[in-house]
Amino acid sequence: MDASAQAVGYHGPPPWHWSDLATSWTAEPLVLTVAVLLGGWYLYAVRTVARVEGERWQPTRTAAFAGGLLLWVWATCSGLGVYERVLFTDRAVQVVLLLMLVPLLLALGAPVSLLARSSPPHRRERILRALRSRPSRVLMFPAVSTALLLTPPWLLYCTPWYEESLTSPVGNAVLHLALVALGLAYFWPRLQIDPVGHEYPHLVGLFITFAEVIFDAALGILLIYGGHLVAGHYYEALGRPWGPSPVQDQTWGGNALWVLGDLVGLPFVAALVRRMIVQGREENAAVDAELDARFEAAAAEAQAAGAPAADEQGMRPWWLDDPGLRHRYGGRPS
Repeated sequence: MDASAQAVGYHGPPPWHWSDLATSWTAEPLVLTVAVLLGGWYLYAVRTVARVEGERWQPTRTAAFAGGLLLWVWATCSGLGVYERVLFTDRAVQVVLLLMLVPLLLALGAPVSLLARSSPPHRRERILRALRSRPSRVLMFPAVSTALLLTPPWLLYCTPWYEESLTSPVGNAVLHLALVALGLAYFWPRLQIDPVGHEYPHLVGLFITFAEVIFDAALGILLIYGGHLVAGHYYEALGRPWGPSPVQDQTWGGNALWVLGDLVGLPFVAALVRRMIVQGREENAAVDAELDARFEAAAAEAQAAGAPAADEQGMRPWWLDDPGLRHRYGGRPS
């Protein structure tokens, strides 16, 4: 089919330009509704916590949650949404954002903690009891939550789900919500900012991140070199007279899915490492406070009983008497 015939049969948007990411817009009613409702609830809950508890909710968490909602809207209503059914590469970029970056930002906003703190005591107890339930523990088990992140892209590109999202407005809207929900089910238990059914070492999250990199690479390689054109009949029927061919478009999309997926994983690794550092400091402070309390209690008992001082009973910190360390801490000479 020549270009003139294709131009007659083509009814999609005009040739894509980088400026379309900022200047071309469409409406995704379901995403807009959910984003407005979640954003309104979050701000109301923040005000509730400040009014009831007299504490200020962390602005960084509010910024992260708002950023996730705005990115969600942008990924579905901007130029990405306009061309999501026309270009394979466009859809690939959108999938990565909705599955990985949007849920990460939403999880960093700690919405479950905010929900619990802004709820009445009886409702808060029900929320915490639900989080400790067996279904919650199963859902947050590392293998299960990881499967919720790694499986959807493979199902999307290797089953009729992908073409269904292109041809059905309902299927497309469901995809926009399902990817975010599945990604949130992964990042929530991995970050452990919100209450979880069972806590796991953060190193588990790092190992899972490496596995995610491998799966992204495998899927990208399959799309680039697999020799199978995903939704080929659909893209050929579009008769798009501009841009790359369907084969070249899928090659670019496979590269975008591979590279962008790995790059988007970096903020998660940074957030996970920061969480490990903060948690380590909190644990060290708790241990120090407990040791100080025990030492003070023992000293008070010894003083009341007229016994020798605590450091004369062997409770003196060992590093104050160590020949190699005592000079650093003002230890007395032997």
